[in-house]
Amino acid sequence: MNDRRRSSAPWWTPSAHADRRPFLLGRNAIQSAFRAYFADRDFIEVDTATLQISPGNEAHLHAFATEAIGHDGIASPLYLHTSPEFACKKLLAAGERRISCFAHVYRNRERGPLHHPEFTMLEWYRAGEGYETLMADAAALVALSGETMKTRGFSYRGKNCDPFLEPERLSVAEAFRRHAGIDLLGSVEAGGATSRDHLAAQLRKAGMRVADDDTWADLFSRVIVEKVEPHLGMGRLTILDEYPVAEAALARPSASDPRVAERFELYACGVELANAFGELTDAGEQRRRFEAEMIEKQRVYGETYPLDEDFLEALAIMPEASGIALGFDRLVMLATGAVRIDQVMWAPVAETAP
Repeated sequence: MNDRRRSSAPWWTPSAHADRRPFLLGRNAIQSAFRAYFADRDFIEVDTATLQISPGNEAHLHAFATEAIGHDGIASPLYLHTSPEFACKKLLAAGERRISCFAHVYRNRERGPLHHPEFTMLEWYRAGEGYETLMADAAALVALSGETMKTRGFSYRGKNCDPFLEPERLSVAEAFRRHAGIDLLGSVEAGGATSRDHLAAQLRKAGMRVADDDTWADLFSRVIVEKVEPHLGMGRLTILDEYPVAEAALARPSASDPRVAERFELYACGVELANAFGELTDAGEQRRRFEAEMIEKQRVYGETYPLDEDFLEALAIMPEASGIALGFDRLVMLATGAVRIDQVMWAPVAETAP
């Protein structure tokens, strides 16, 4: 018998479920509204496999591993995907033009008010259309979630956002200047190479902590988390745009500035809701980036994930496209007024004993 003490009643008790049920019904209403939005725009909803050869190749994403046992008794490694992205892009290579996908995805080492080991990712892709179109999509869906719940605005931890106002569009470089007094692009070369020493000097000048073993990516993330994110999505949505190429492993470089990529993230109330790319379709460059990410993963965590060779092969014939991943549960939280992500999940993942 498990005698571990619970801080609150389990989600499946009638009293706890009664408290959560309005959020869950709101979730269903928002999902139905979103499906209608995509159907009205000629999107095909797809359903991708959860088990994959590779769960993704970003250094700081952690997957759940398993194995498949063949008729011969031989085990082959598989992973629960961290995103349906690879499968969706294979469908674009196959000839689909507009697709959407509500996918259960899995990320290890993540649990908290805004994180859950299993959650729902809404992804959609537009072949032959620029990533600015996704900005309009994302803003429209956020407004639709507010309209569906008949809310006047979002609020989270004392921060407020009007989902019906036109979003602020802010480059990462401008956000670094505005909120941290840091010259980010001075540390980035035209080919995407980065100068750790230049950025470290900028952080020290701004009074921020710099450790001897910090990489450029460590410093970049510190500024984003400590100085930039707390100011995003205040009063209205923020589209944080033009990430340095080194921080956009699956995005193509910008035509106007090769130091940055066609990547944006969407924020409301300081909460990251979505991540979007003008998709990289150069298979050789994608392989190089994945290999660099896995070298970093090995350095930091002592493990790597395999590359999906089918994905890289499909990428070579994939059309120009844009794609976006939206944390559906987080958006439902804001639209319904929930304060924890597990309040908007019909059956949250069980917590293991310490």
